[in-house]
Amino acid sequence: MTTPVQPALDGTVPEPRKTQTQQRTEDYETWLEIVWPPFIAAAATGRTFTCYEIADAYDLPAPPNPQAHWGRLMTLLKDEGYVRTAGWACTNRPTAHHSGVRTWKGTAAARRAAA
Repeated sequence: MTTPVQPALDGTVPEPRKTQTQQRTEDYETWLEIVWPPFIAAAATGRTFTCYEIADAYDLPAPPNPQAHWGRLMTLLKDEGYVRTAGWACTNRPTAHHSGVRTWKGTAAARRAAA
């Protein structure tokens, strides 16, 4: 069953929202191998980003334990010197209701690793 879409007052029909079809990886090491390169690439750009922005842009799979593993990924990237904390922002993740999240910025090490 599909949800009916009501046209806006001007008669236009809004674009359908992206559906959450995110797959879940069964083991942590495999997941880490999949998500590491896109995060290094994002860090190499030097722009500020949130974890969800990168996961969404690259359509990355969910880790075995999402509550812990996304944060662990960012800690590993920080410990390896690829990212540094940049501040806070409101997430654009649809299920998070604009919660505050950490923002990250790439370092020179990330630019060298991506080259």
